[in-house]
Amino acid sequence: MIIVMEPKATQEQVEAVKDRLVQAGFQTHLSVGESRTIIGVIGDKKEMSKVELEVLSGVEKCVSITEDYKLVNREFKPEDTIIDVGGAKIGGNHLAVMAGPCAVESIEQLREAAQYVKASGAQFLRGGAFKPRTSPYAFQGLEVKGLEMLAKVGQETGLKIVTEIMDASAIDAVCEYADVLQIGARNMQNFYLLKEVGKTNKPVLLKRGLAATVSEWLNAAEYIMSEGNFNVIFCERGIRTYETVTRNTLDLSAVVAIKAASHLPIIVDPSHGTGVRNMVLPMGRGAIAVGADGLMVEMHPNPAKALCDGKQSLTPTDFENFMAEMRRTAVFMGKTL
Repeated sequence: MIIVMEPKATQEQVEAVKDRLVQAGFQTHLSVGESRTIIGVIGDKKEMSKVELEVLSGVEKCVSITEDYKLVNREFKPEDTIIDVGGAKIGGNHLAVMAGPCAVESIEQLREAAQYVKASGAQFLRGGAFKPRTSPYAFQGLEVKGLEMLAKVGQETGLKIVTEIMDASAIDAVCEYADVLQIGARNMQNFYLLKEVGKTNKPVLLKRGLAATVSEWLNAAEYIMSEGNFNVIFCERGIRTYETVTRNTLDLSAVVAIKAASHLPIIVDPSHGTGVRNMVLPMGRGAIAVGADGLMVEMHPNPAKALCDGKQSLTPTDFENFMAEMRRTAVFMGKTL
């Protein structure tokens, strides 16, 4: 349920409603918009019906949210959420670009990639220190050593660091070195991990599961927000279908669906979404056109020698061209890059 306060409701009236709800055993979450304040209420629906709220001073109406996801819901917060990561913004008219190698391989490789990322105007450096691979014999990442390299290069360039967290036991280490915690597709429904990152103060990039519905994805975000972390970013990275031409099927319709259902920002990963280097640019353009708030792409100084995902990684020249085209598309869509 959400409690919509009157446009001229005072802070005292808002606090009185919150106090009444807390006394009745409910959790409350406040959303302060441009014109009015909305109080989200989490708790037993049957018990909620016993509490008379509309008679309280300053309350305009009570609205029942039928979906399981409450805090993620645009009904709870009609305005778009803009997430500020140390000055780099995701959401609104800001187009964020996260770029870098699939895996951190060496300080030299990472530093060279970061220089291209920075020069082309991207704000975030992405790179995997812990790598979930299909084969146990594939490169698994440099782990903490890789995190240290990411942090060092981030400090050198001013780029914000995005890296994947695979297990709750690594939360402290990843939080120490990264600016954004990435939950990979394989962990989208690792509910214990979602709750644990929900207890941190770091923005969380939530990738869509390999075969997850939009509803399941929204509820995964709710797990994070229910623990108090409201800085969640969706990432569409393609889903598994019967198609074999591409690595995955990039579902750009999900961007439209998420925008309608939720106030949270959403970015698109055309690298994993297609697995094909020459498809990354046109699908990136399409993502911006349907309303995405940003893009995540893989680029490598020498894709032919990459330890993973070289076939889908952009070369430095490819990335420069990609960014030029994304900048033109962003302007057309009223966004800044």
